[in-house]
Amino acid sequence: MARLNIRSFIQGTANAGAAQAASLPVPVLTNVEQKLFKSFEECGKGWFWAVDASGRLTYISPAFAAAFSVTPDILLGESFIDFFVPPGAETNPRQRLSFALNRQTHFDRITQQTEYEGVRHWWEISGRVHSDASGQFLGYLGFANDVTERLESSQTASQLALVDALTGLPNRLSMQQQLDEIAAQIRIPGRTYTIVLLDLDRFKAVNDSLGHPAGDALLQQVAHRLRRIVGDRGKVFRLGGDEFQLMLPGCDDRIALAQLVDDVISSISQPYTIGGSRCGIGASAGLAVGPADGKSGEELMRNADLALYAAKGAGRGCHRFFEPELLKLAENRRTLEEDLRDAIAKGELSLYYQPVVNLRTGDVTCVEALMRWHHPIQGLVSPAVFIPIAEDADLIERLGEWALRRACDEAAAWPSDIRVAVNVSAIQFANPALPGKVISALANSQLAPERLELEITEGVFLGESVDTDEMFASLKRVGVRLSLDDFGTGYSSLGYLKTAPFDKIKIDQSFVRDATLPGSRNGAIIAAIVALAEALDMETTAEGIESFDQLDLVRDLGVSHVQGYVYSKPLENDELIGQLDAGQWTISPSGPAVHRPPRRTMYRRVGVIAGSYYHPLLLRNISETGAYIEGLFEVPIGAQLIVDFGNGDLALAEVRRADARGHGIAFYNPLEDDGAGGLRPQNRIAPYVLATSGIADFAQTDESSMWDPADTVGFEGLLEKLDLGRCGSGNGAEGEGGDGSGTGMPTTGTAHHKVIAKFAAINPLQRLSLLTVGNASKRHITAEEWERLKTAVEESGNAQLKYVIALVVLTGARFQELLTAKRAEVDIAERMWRIPASAEGEGRQIRLSGAALEIIADLPQVADAEHLIVNPRTGKPFKSIFTSWDAARKKAGLASLSVHDLRNSLQKAW
Repeated sequence: MARLNIRSFIQGTANAGAAQAASLPVPVLTNVEQKLFKSFEECGKGWFWAVDASGRLTYISPAFAAAFSVTPDILLGESFIDFFVPPGAETNPRQRLSFALNRQTHFDRITQQTEYEGVRHWWEISGRVHSDASGQFLGYLGFANDVTERLESSQTASQLALVDALTGLPNRLSMQQQLDEIAAQIRIPGRTYTIVLLDLDRFKAVNDSLGHPAGDALLQQVAHRLRRIVGDRGKVFRLGGDEFQLMLPGCDDRIALAQLVDDVISSISQPYTIGGSRCGIGASAGLAVGPADGKSGEELMRNADLALYAAKGAGRGCHRFFEPELLKLAENRRTLEEDLRDAIAKGELSLYYQPVVNLRTGDVTCVEALMRWHHPIQGLVSPAVFIPIAEDADLIERLGEWALRRACDEAAAWPSDIRVAVNVSAIQFANPALPGKVISALANSQLAPERLELEITEGVFLGESVDTDEMFASLKRVGVRLSLDDFGTGYSSLGYLKTAPFDKIKIDQSFVRDATLPGSRNGAIIAAIVALAEALDMETTAEGIESFDQLDLVRDLGVSHVQGYVYSKPLENDELIGQLDAGQWTISPSGPAVHRPPRRTMYRRVGVIAGSYYHPLLLRNISETGAYIEGLFEVPIGAQLIVDFGNGDLALAEVRRADARGHGIAFYNPLEDDGAGGLRPQNRIAPYVLATSGIADFAQTDESSMWDPADTVGFEGLLEKLDLGRCGSGNGAEGEGGDGSGTGMPTTGTAHHKVIAKFAAINPLQRLSLLTVGNASKRHITAEEWERLKTAVEESGNAQLKYVIALVVLTGARFQELLTAKRAEVDIAERMWRIPASAEGEGRQIRLSGAALEIIADLPQVADAEHLIVNPRTGKPFKSIFTSWDAARKKAGLASLSVHDLRNSLQKAW
């Protein structure tokens, strides 16, 4: 029913109101009742009303009429419900005044709203049936209370309850109310809804270093940035702490969503200025898109949270969309958590012991207790899997105490007095009862305190409190040894070493793992740790030593003890006792000569971009630094490839070896753990970048296809667009300068494209000609072989190979001398190349021929590059050229051809 237009009603019915009212039946009231009604009306707490059987007013208090600036007689005879604002569709029908009047029964406290000239009032209306002596229904008698102030106050309180006081954003309660709206939205065909969960990275460090007021100010700035970026595309919520949420209705375009979330992460990661101090944080995000990822708000929230967990596991600072596999992983994690709670009681846990060897003598001086879980269904579960679960489930202290007592009991029964080292978590260390538990374990096992070594991580120093110092003092009074575990990977402040009474520093295996790689600084870090430990009269133990090159390195750097597979794997207690029964336990190292990252045997479909083609291939035996791929043909050693793992995970690689079945490749940047037991590239390419690069549609292809048939982008251009061309040095890879296709390079674009184009325009080998005569005792190549070789070198993935070969032949220099040659060492005026002394030999001078000078003059110069021949992309010299040379020889069918054979076959002057 339409609301009565009060103003027009007043103007149109003023003359007729009194006459109409006179004809309506009015209930008869006694004098006492009239006085009571009048007294109630005058106090301003409410008003009375009466209607006939049709719902028209027969009486109305002056207080109600005053709300419309009229007298009561003007309103008589009009429909009562027309004076109120019609209720919304969400109002329960039983709470509507029209429904109550039609029922002809008593009703109480139905809320109605009036509005006149911008002034709103809310009333609670109650009514009683008015009948005659025969019971015939005559209408209603009722009263109403003004509840405007109470409802406005309640609404204000409700609104405040839905808003985060710090940032002004809707809070978690508001978000919960929105979940029902999401369910209604995605039930409509064609409607979509996306939930994005955001977690700030490194926010706790800001709180700890600058204080909570600074943290609050930072959260306010984050909220401002989120509002600005999201705008009217959705709603932003603060769930609490450093957690935020975006609700984006009507958007399921994952490319657009990825771009929006990348913009959010990029904005949040920009520096902040708070109280004159600069600070930086990051953000990780998980996305769930309904209805594909969930048909209710709760389901979308759960799946977005799983995606956020995956983003954190992938290294943070990135986003992840929900995938069904994440649900399986979460379910497996939940199952393991439940099983882990019963693992101790069921006897499924055990301790293995890995020897710690004195590097000088080879004697075992200690063993570290390592926990193992033999799951009845899944078999041996890795500690890397179940320890994080135990930490999240508050089981780590219980497991830690079990390990302490079991290690003491077993060590006390050993036929030797070697020490046993037990890990103590930061949670255990924070418990004041820890010294008492250590004393109890020693007393029950009768193990001498000096045989127990407690390994403590740097995380215990985050508080830097008096309690920390007291804990150390209490443990030392017990008589146990203390070891600082995983040094350099956590808090890493040297201040605590001044007072913490450690007996040993353990160098984390992350420093050892890459220490032998070219260009690694880890060796210098290890040397600094050793010097620090010696100055503080502490032992050092290097963990994770697996090869002889690592062993030699740490020995040369002065490390006193070593732990790792090069000496022994972790042993079961019975096997350890068997070794100790023989008396003094001395171990000789054994293992590979050179460290290689662990390989994972797998069969996985990947895409490989080689030149202008996208190939679906099979990948096997992947490691952090390389892999083996099958199904790729006619790609030479030294060629560059892009490996597409899917979901935007692309990695630049180089072919290192080839056989009849496939190719061994090396990644330019090591892969990293993906948080789910696999490996992935360090950076994920956004979907919209893939789409604009022209390769997004090839991920599901089953056949090799040209991804760039018009050659509008080119391989080098693709590297630039995907930001893969600015990767690292390629783990010492050779032939970085080529595009891998053997079909030439782009001639336009960036500066290094122009350099490559000039390299391709000139072939200095064309200036060299075969000898007409020669020494019969020396190998000579034929004219046909020479042409094949020139073609192979010209088509090499390394554009500089032809210059290097020509200059090596013309000058008689060694490959390495040419690769390290600097322009300052070449005197064009004197036609002299002065090679300085090095570890490989004494310095010497080479007289340059006219042909050599012409080739040097034609070499394009890269800005700020001091070397004669450089990689045009990086501006740095090549570490080696042999792989590219070997590939060219094999392609020409001259695998045994040497540079000496070339010199013997060609006209030359040096």
